[in-house]
Amino acid sequence: MDPIYVIGHRNPDTDSIVSAMAYAALRNALGDREFVAGRLGHLSDETKKILSYFGVAPPVCVDTMRTQVRDLEYDTPPALSAAVTLDRAWSVLQMDTHVPAIPVTTEDGALYGMLSADHIAAYDMESITNPVIREIPLFNLLSVLEGKIVNDSANLADTISGEVIIALPHKNPNLVFCRKDAVLIVGQQPDMIEKAVEMGVNCVIICQDEVDARWANVDTGTCILSTPFDAGRVSRLIYHATPIQRVCPTENLQAFHLDDFIDDVREIVLKSRFPNYPILDENEKVVGTLSRFHLLRPRRKRVVLVDHNESAQSVQGLDQAEILEIIDHHRLADIQTTNPIYVRNEPVGSTATIIAGMYQEKGLMPSTKLAGCLAAAIISDTVMFKSPTATERDRRMAERMARIANLSLEKLGQEIFAASSAQNKPASDLLFGDFKDFHIAGHDFGVSQVICVDANQMLQRKEEFLQVMRQTMEKNNYSMILLMLTDVLTEGTQLIYLGDEETIRLAFNVQPKDNTLYLPGVISRKKQVIPMLSALWG
Repeated sequence: MDPIYVIGHRNPDTDSIVSAMAYAALRNALGDREFVAGRLGHLSDETKKILSYFGVAPPVCVDTMRTQVRDLEYDTPPALSAAVTLDRAWSVLQMDTHVPAIPVTTEDGALYGMLSADHIAAYDMESITNPVIREIPLFNLLSVLEGKIVNDSANLADTISGEVIIALPHKNPNLVFCRKDAVLIVGQQPDMIEKAVEMGVNCVIICQDEVDARWANVDTGTCILSTPFDAGRVSRLIYHATPIQRVCPTENLQAFHLDDFIDDVREIVLKSRFPNYPILDENEKVVGTLSRFHLLRPRRKRVVLVDHNESAQSVQGLDQAEILEIIDHHRLADIQTTNPIYVRNEPVGSTATIIAGMYQEKGLMPSTKLAGCLAAAIISDTVMFKSPTATERDRRMAERMARIANLSLEKLGQEIFAASSAQNKPASDLLFGDFKDFHIAGHDFGVSQVICVDANQMLQRKEEFLQVMRQTMEKNNYSMILLMLTDVLTEGTQLIYLGDEETIRLAFNVQPKDNTLYLPGVISRKKQVIPMLSALWG
């Protein structure tokens, strides 16, 4: 079963990470085993500390939801060794006529070539005008002809070569061949066999006849074989003992990898004429083949979004994914779906509060470790219940989770905010630790928030922050970028900004100076900063 990824927003905070983990664990506990918690980007120091404190592994890193080759229902025909006979390859091709070509591999499973029925047919036609075999392994020949070795000299032969000749009965006493470099196919023709042995031809194949015992002990360098097949059949099958490595094309092959994106694959396929294409894994081993048919209706990745519902904050390639559910506590934004889905959006301070409530609704108690993580996520997102987004429900749920985890909310809060505001972090790490993109009324901008216990001390690094902010603003073509240094002790925010000063003044009703301003009582990005800009821009 393909996984269903539960994913939070980019530059994930603790609430985003824990919500993904908790919801995936809830669904799996209820019997849905395919849910997998994912994350977009690196963990913040705060989140790392929390997960480490409770001994919980972080979610898997997810880069994109774009449809890849691994998402296709591609064919998995047998991959044949390059030493296999054409006879065996033809049988494989006839077992599944929907597969136009099969991959040929080396001993270690790497791609060697591609073989189709057309290649075998072309080789057959060539054998009519040039009835010669070159160094066919004896084992191959015995297998294809269901043959047996007659004389001791045959045991010394490893390969068979020569012009293929059928010695039909005739009145002319002369042999139908005149050189030793021949493979003679005979029936009940002891005179012909004797003359061939005397001449020392490379090989004699006796068809549908009881083999005279004298041929087993004859002193000759000729390889003598027997087969139950008639001469006509042998004359065709002998060429099918050829290893497929001599027939299959090996140059200018177009192969794809499991991680290749379907958009890129489709462009290449439309410009080429191959019937199908080999698929390789990360170790360059063949795992299957795809054709144009597989690109018509690709299977999309499935995803559940938590702690966001805005495309600019979500995983890359979301437009190619199948969104199954959204669980969030932010404003409704611009994500669209092709089918009706389950959406749960509640006005609380943390998505973890919603998901903890879902455990209660399903009659399931989270584990001690997970309960501790949920409590930490609620504390982090509500800034120890000081954020205007915090509700009484957040507090009650955090207290309940803390009791399950047998910990103190106050001590846990001190640990969390000490980790998030570490002074020795690079400015870029602090800026992108909790950074979100927004698109409102034609304005593209970013807002970062750093929760700390001394905003004025953090403000001393303003020039470092501004340098990173300028680079980010230019790179992402933002009209504005804001950095909130939110002090949990003073319950206010030092705002560092880049962009139109008039916009800042009108939005917050404060006169900005030197790219900074103080916003007393402002703690929430979601409820106190974004709404101001939304109201200003309409």
